Amino acid sequence: QVQLVESGGGFVQAGGSLRLSCAASGRTFGSYAMGWFRQAPGKEREFVGVIRGSGGNLYNYADSVKGRFIISRDNAKNTVYLQMNSLKPEDTAIYYCAAGSGIDYFNFHIPRSYNYWGQGTQDTVSS
Repeated sequence: QVQLVESGGGFVQAGGSLRLSCAASGRTFGSYAMGWFRQAPGKEREFVGVIRGSGGNLYNYADSVKGRFIISRDNAKNTVYLQMNSLKPEDTAIYYCAAGSGIDYFNFHIPRSYNYWGQGTQDTVSS
């Protein structure tokens, strides 16, 4: 069982930055792929990025955030981060972190591939 708690959300102007954190419980944190998703009002939950692989050295990002968002993890702190730069109003959403086993190239972007979810944190980007 893994419990995830996000933090770091807030309000920022366009062009600004935010860093989200996702703290995980459980001794097997390092064995899970860690993904970030977001959901805007009236829209489906969408993939943002993931860090995966046995060495935690494989990254995938949605095209909409590529070059602006960076995922990192600190296994010693059981924490994964999402650094968001050059934020745009369309980045406004509730951001969720998720942990999954069996995440690979074919399913990393699919929410139901993940086993555990955090409660989400609201990020609002003003124009």
